Amino acid sequence: MKELLRSNDPTIIAFSQALLSGEDISVFEMDVHMSVLEGSVGILPRRLMVREQDLFMARAILRDNDIPLDG
Repeated sequence: MKELLRSNDPTIIAFSQALLSGEDISVFEMDVHMSVLEGSVGILPRRLMVREQDLFMARAILRDNDIPLDG
């Protein structure tokens, strides 16, 4: 799995997951339960992971929908 996106914004995470699922790209969200450790403040980012062979297409889909990518 490769990191595709890292964000504190739950709307960006949810929208990205919906876009990728619509294109049959499997997505795994990491760090979902970190809010227990941080006290639900929302300062720790969540990460979206995709298979290495889907990374190029997933980046293109997010870029086409104006979702900022890290790096």
